[in-house]
Amino acid sequence: MSSHRNTRELMLRALEAGTVIPAFNIPYLPMMEPVVRALRDTGNFGLVMVARLEWIKFEAKGLREIRDQYEEVKDEQYTRLHLDHVPVIDEDQLRVPYLEELTQAVELGYESIMVDGSRLPFGENVAATKRVVDMAHSAGIPVEAELGAVMGHEDGPMPPYEELFASGKGFTDPEEAKRFVEETGVDWLSVAIGSVHGAISAAKKNEKKVEARLSIEQLQAIRRAVDVPIVLHGGTGIRKTYIMEAIKNGIAKINVATAIRQPYEAHRETSVERAQEAVYDAMVKVLHEELELRNSADIINPL
Repeated sequence: MSSHRNTRELMLRALEAGTVIPAFNIPYLPMMEPVVRALRDTGNFGLVMVARLEWIKFEAKGLREIRDQYEEVKDEQYTRLHLDHVPVIDEDQLRVPYLEELTQAVELGYESIMVDGSRLPFGENVAATKRVVDMAHSAGIPVEAELGAVMGHEDGPMPPYEELFASGKGFTDPEEAKRFVEETGVDWLSVAIGSVHGAISAAKKNEKKVEARLSIEQLQAIRRAVDVPIVLHGGTGIRKTYIMEAIKNGIAKINVATAIRQPYEAHRETSVERAQEAVYDAMVKVLHEELELRNSADIINPL
């Protein structure tokens, strides 16, 4: 068994090696076991993660239940536990007790956390993120934050994708990214460069995701401006050539949700075991075919 390396160190190793750490959302707790099993069986390192909306709008239950389930199935050679998106203002435009929830996560043993102030004006996002960074760093826990607007979680119609992409609406500004990282001390940064989150509303969550593109030029400009690992949210449904190019240009973590959630939901009513195997199969496909990862744990978290 490897010595227990901090997730911050693992992300920096991925960045230096030009590889990526995939992070998998768990909206239903039985999905966690096949996610860990697939990472172990393929020899790849990944993050197991749950976002706040997954215990509010799905069935992840809560911070403690997620942690307890992770403790049962974890494999420290291949996995760490990450708390994804705890927003300051959520997708329903409600204020969230974000500092309280993120503090609880650190106390429960989550190994990295994410505060999402992306719906706030720049200065407020900086202030909220800095509060979380100060709290988490005092416990030795790294923090992810978001700058720019990765669309998809809001209810209501989204503008046509091509229109959004062409306008660059919501894209992360490189100069703002530089200031944001310097002023907050955040460990890694989620950016908006064309990807979209999977829909979570009951009416839309089963729909096929829009095929997104990525502005590699925007990513390169952000990469030149900041010296921390960059994160891509909304990883499902992006054409593979863009994904591989993004990894070459500084994306060290990619979030995957829809690609493993929809197979689980397709089978869960008839058989949880069958649903778990569908997750496992989808995981192997994402790791091998979409991300071309094989034995990445040997590089990122060697014994």
